Amino acid sequence: MMGIKRYKPEEIVTKLRQVEVLCGQGMLRIDAIRQVHITEQTFYRWRKQYGGMGTDRLKELKRLQKENERLRRAVSDLTLDKLVLSEAARVNFIRPLSSDQWRSMVSSFATSGLHRSSEKPVPDLGASGLPHPWPASGHAETTPRWPCR
Repeated sequence: MMGIKRYKPEEIVTKLRQVEVLCGQGMLRIDAIRQVHITEQTFYRWRKQYGGMGTDRLKELKRLQKENERLRRAVSDLTLDKLVLSEAARVNFIRPLSSDQWRSMVSSFATSGLHRSSEKPVPDLGASGLPHPWPASGHAETTPRWPCR
């Protein structure tokens, strides 16, 4: 079983030019296509993609395609960076309290019974906002709240 031959763009342009030359010499197009060892469908697909293109224009096309791919990667990287930074700015932004809001928060805290002299301990909240699994105090509850395996 024979594998599929993949032609390089330069080879494609050469084969298209060979077909043009053979047709110009009076050979039928289908015979010229067969003589360069490609199918008719392949010829028309290649002609649609590379038709009328010389080697100089082909090199320029390849250079522009590489440049386009490089620019697309740069844009996607910058877009991702922008999204990450905007999300971080949105999450980390804390609006300062006005003096009235501060006073009402302090007074509600003092009347709620959760200050230091209260019987109930205030949970230790970490950076995630969740209680720490091991309390910092040295009393009996120093084992983890979930089993470690």
